[in-house]
Amino acid sequence: MKMKIFRYDKKTQKPRYDVFEIDPTPGMTVLGALFYIRNNLDDSLSFRYSCRGAVCGICALQINNVPRLACRTQISSLLEGTAEIQLRNYQVEVKEKWDSREEVLVEPLHYFTIIKDLVVDKKRFFDLYNATQPVFKPADEPPERERLMDPEAVKELENYTNCILCAACVSSCPVNLKNPEYIGPASLAKLYRFHIDPRESEDDSRVLLMNNKAGWWACEFHGNCRRVCPKGVPPIIAIGKARGRIDKIGKVPTEFSKK
Repeated sequence: MKMKIFRYDKKTQKPRYDVFEIDPTPGMTVLGALFYIRNNLDDSLSFRYSCRGAVCGICALQINNVPRLACRTQISSLLEGTAEIQLRNYQVEVKEKWDSREEVLVEPLHYFTIIKDLVVDKKRFFDLYNATQPVFKPADEPPERERLMDPEAVKELENYTNCILCAACVSSCPVNLKNPEYIGPASLAKLYRFHIDPRESEDDSRVLLMNNKAGWWACEFHGNCRRVCPKGVPPIIAIGKARGRIDKIGKVPTEFSKK
């Protein structure tokens, strides 16, 4: 089979695609294939990785035009068509054609500035994330022991604490083309996680923090974020509930209020 990989170097500033022929071993992942290519065919190939266990989120790439974790995406599933994900209203143009039966297309995440080859600059992603103040703010003084939580509350929290900030959801979201100021699904999901944390104060300061056109109200509910999330995090549910809460307390911005 062939790996068709995006290449870019700031020195030449001429993007291209290189094709590598490999014989995948059983269970080989896209990340494993990238290691094989770098170790045996082209040691100049640049990509990011860390845990290799779908925990850190660093190896997220555009694989067959879908954002995925390279460490958990198996070559066989791509060639057999069992890993297909249908994205809605995804208008990113595929500049390079590939035969999905014999080739795997690997590119850097869309909407991010490319540093080299498959490595992108995620500074803005984390700047927007930090704008949501993703820090635990307890409502009371630390207890002598641990803070007890209701199991149901923990279960709901885990829907969002599972986010590994891989940015696959951002790369799949059509809103980014229209609204570059959009905070993004990952950041909003994390913000909602703190809003529902029973250990925090019961006011609405968290949801009101992003009560604007760059926050909750930018989402168009395409649902791609949930489809590509490697951990099953549902940002659109968090966004919908946050909007509902804002509506309930009568704080919907005039431009988004129902006529």
